[in-house]
Amino acid sequence: MFTQPMRWILGKRLANSQLSEEKFNVFWGMPILASDAISSVAYAVEEMLWILVPVIGLASYLWMPRVAAAIILLLLILTFSYRQIVDAYPNGGGAYIVAKTNLKPVCGLIAGASLSVDYVLTVAVSISAGTAAITSAFSGLYPHRVAIAIAIIVLMVIGNLRGVRESSRVFSIPTYAFVFGILALIIVGIVKHANGSYVGAPVSPGNITFGTQALTLFLLLRAFSSGCAAVTGVEAVSNAVPNFRHPAQKNAKIAYLLLAISVLVTFGGVAYLAQLYQSVPQPHQTVISQIAIDVFGKGFWFYLIQATTAIILAMAANTAFAGFPTLLSVIAQDGYVPRQLSMRGHRLNFSNGIMALALLAIVLVIVFKGDTHLLLPLYALGVFTSFTLSQTGMLVHWFRLKPKGWHYKAVVNGLGALITLTTVVIIGITKFAVGGWIVFLVVPIIVFGMLKIKRHYESVARQLDVPNDILGQLSFEPQYSHHVIVPIDSLNAMVVNALRYAKSVTPHVEAFHVERLEGEADKLRRKWALLNTDIPLIIKQSPYREVVGPLIEYIDSEEHASRPGDVITVLLPQFIVPKWWQMALHNNTSILIANALFHKRNVVVSALPFYLEELCTPGDNCQILTCNRPITGSVRKEAKGSPLT
Repeated sequence: MFTQPMRWILGKRLANSQLSEEKFNVFWGMPILASDAISSVAYAVEEMLWILVPVIGLASYLWMPRVAAAIILLLLILTFSYRQIVDAYPNGGGAYIVAKTNLKPVCGLIAGASLSVDYVLTVAVSISAGTAAITSAFSGLYPHRVAIAIAIIVLMVIGNLRGVRESSRVFSIPTYAFVFGILALIIVGIVKHANGSYVGAPVSPGNITFGTQALTLFLLLRAFSSGCAAVTGVEAVSNAVPNFRHPAQKNAKIAYLLLAISVLVTFGGVAYLAQLYQSVPQPHQTVISQIAIDVFGKGFWFYLIQATTAIILAMAANTAFAGFPTLLSVIAQDGYVPRQLSMRGHRLNFSNGIMALALLAIVLVIVFKGDTHLLLPLYALGVFTSFTLSQTGMLVHWFRLKPKGWHYKAVVNGLGALITLTTVVIIGITKFAVGGWIVFLVVPIIVFGMLKIKRHYESVARQLDVPNDILGQLSFEPQYSHHVIVPIDSLNAMVVNALRYAKSVTPHVEAFHVERLEGEADKLRRKWALLNTDIPLIIKQSPYREVVGPLIEYIDSEEHASRPGDVITVLLPQFIVPKWWQMALHNNTSILIANALFHKRNVVVSALPFYLEELCTPGDNCQILTCNRPITGSVRKEAKGSPLT
């Protein structure tokens, strides 16, 4: 049913030997892994203005660039710190691996859980912000913002399921287009403001009032915490080092330098333009949109900026789609999350992680109605927690190993740990009451769940383990007596085939039928009397027309011929039709029976397929059963007039 459509959407399957071909170089990899940080330009400055303008009014345009400068400094420190993590831990995993190795396993789980929460929020925030850019240009779409956001997430999933290489080619170009558009906006905006030739379209403040209160340290800290969204996504490169081509470490470090330069220029430039043009944050129009109107008017360049902004904000989610599945695959290998998350899919990507991320992000978009301002208070807290743990872990790493030049590296990571810890405290205090408390609640729950999963895997391993010293002592002589029950609905070729197979396994065979309506089994009794077999036919009535319940009651009772210690095998005959849609025309009761019996001890569920390769018509002389020839389990339509075997 799904194989062919999936191939149309995702492309042909890739073999394990093609994994090296799916890795990307710096040119294609940097925008994929840096799009989150670069795209933050579109809303980080605006979020700072939302904090400052209603309180201190025009003074905001004096202090906002200074807050932006502090954020840029933080970005540079984190960039150099994570370059050192790439050197020390080139196999990916980032903060999780660093904290688990150098601190405690639970610290690694906290880092992994915090990053996981942040990755989900990255998708929700980025897609919601991209939708806001679309509705800023086309205001009539504003009521449909949630549906638009979900549609974009679905498109992102399809693109990422096509594989690392294809997704990097598709999603990297919009990132470069956005950087080019913002550079053009910055250069033209500065020049036009200098010579007074900008459009200067008036913007109504709407519901925003310019405050006249005094500036406080707490206000600056709130603005700083809101603007810290600009440095989220920095860790993605360290998580995905194995996705780079050889030499992976060198390419990842180059990507970090390009990331820092891109964010420095674009974020700093937009903050400077917002000061020059004194942009006012609006519910239905972004600051980027206002600046573009002031600089270019509502012409080609305005719509180009809006289009690239919307695309890059959506593409920023791709940082999470690249980092989240890779991170979970590393954690899954340690047994703290379901191991299905470590398996590569159709196109050699971690498709289960991609799907999980999309579903969680869609839930957030629906719950918060695609509103970026409601989502951002939850944002950044998780990632800065992981920043702090990774920097502290690297500090311990250098003090433990003390390689050549370790003093300089320890200073960098120590400074990073101090600044990120301070940022965590600031974000925690300023964002707690407006939604940050959710992160404080969710992360411990995730860590608890990870520990429970680990204990489960350890318990399963202990119960399944066979010590090497007793392997040679094991006996493979028959230890069980078998009793086979064959549930049947009627007497047909498929049933005869199943009964013959059951008799070849054991002489203890019973056929079991459920009579759902009175007199329904009379025809079966008459046909069974003509059958030359010693297999007993057991018929049980079901007043409530159930099939599974009476069978389970019969197995649990002492009516059948099995003895204590016997293994009961329920043999389910199941015909297989040639077309997928034809299965929907049949009851498929065997599936329900199998699901119900899997949880019963000493009961083996076995399915015997009977393949129908092509349906017979009345004129085909369908001879499918002979007395002296076994039924092969398939029906083939041959030349008209010839028997079918």
